Amino acid sequence: MTTPPRRTERAAAAAAVVTVVLWASAFVSIRSAGSAYSPGALALGRLASGALALGVISLVRREGVPPRSAWRGIAISGVLWFGFYMVVLNWGEQQVDAGTAALVVNIGPILIALLGSRLLGDAMPPRLLAGMAVSFAGAVTVGLSMSGDGGSSVLGVVLCLFAAVAYAGGVVAQKPALARASALQVTTFGCLVGAVMCLPFAGQLVGQAGDAPLSATLNMVYLGVFPTALAFTTWAYALARTTASKMGATTYAVPALVVLMSWLALGEVPGLLTLGGGVLCLAGVAVSRSRPGAKARARAKRAAATDEPQPEQVP
Repeated sequence: MTTPPRRTERAAAAAAVVTVVLWASAFVSIRSAGSAYSPGALALGRLASGALALGVISLVRREGVPPRSAWRGIAISGVLWFGFYMVVLNWGEQQVDAGTAALVVNIGPILIALLGSRLLGDAMPPRLLAGMAVSFAGAVTVGLSMSGDGGSSVLGVVLCLFAAVAYAGGVVAQKPALARASALQVTTFGCLVGAVMCLPFAGQLVGQAGDAPLSATLNMVYLGVFPTALAFTTWAYALARTTASKMGATTYAVPALVVLMSWLALGEVPGLLTLGGGVLCLAGVAVSRSRPGAKARARAKRAAATDEPQPEQVP
């Protein structure tokens, strides 16, 4: 495979930035919506709003139905990531404190790197591994520093672990589908699959919507339109143009952005330990996405040239 043009790399990087910013904003909105809606109802409302927005955009753009070859990846990612992940994560974070959730859920990018290397043939350069290690330490630091006096249950830990595994499996399944269908098609139908999975919670959603404050319902709709419909589409666009491992590492910027948004939107002033953890998250992402220096690229070129078969000499 040839190296993508610099313009494509920049577009993918910009799409990844949109994704992590919107996913970070989701944590602020979930605080409002999660107080009025149960985990399953919140997941269904979010996915239904997202599927509706994506469906309208797909109709306007005349995207059509994805080819049959893409459906396996779309279905798996829809079940694991859009459906199962959102329900168990909402549920798990009600059972554990923030530090435990950060520790367990943030093994997801590590699992993505391992599965991507095993199933997709993703490279595991030292820079990526080092960056992920730094970011993971930062994510755990942020979580521990923001934890209150809440406890952790075995059920909550297991649920967060299931969420991390589902997230990793969904990303790895989505990657091959993006080679056969557009980012909008993969996201739209994946979100629709997840919404269908959550239909058993429809009764809860209808009942709780009548009692929920307007702010909670608006936050649920926001979660569907922006952190789901828009952010998952920009994620898919970027994922189609880079490796699953590198995209997984990029999401370690989310904890740092959550700290900043909580400070600005909720007035929660972070402590020095929290700020230090956020800096570690961003530093790790920068390392994992950095390009090797000129000397390293020159060594790689020389090594590749040495490995190339030499033409036979004519006697």
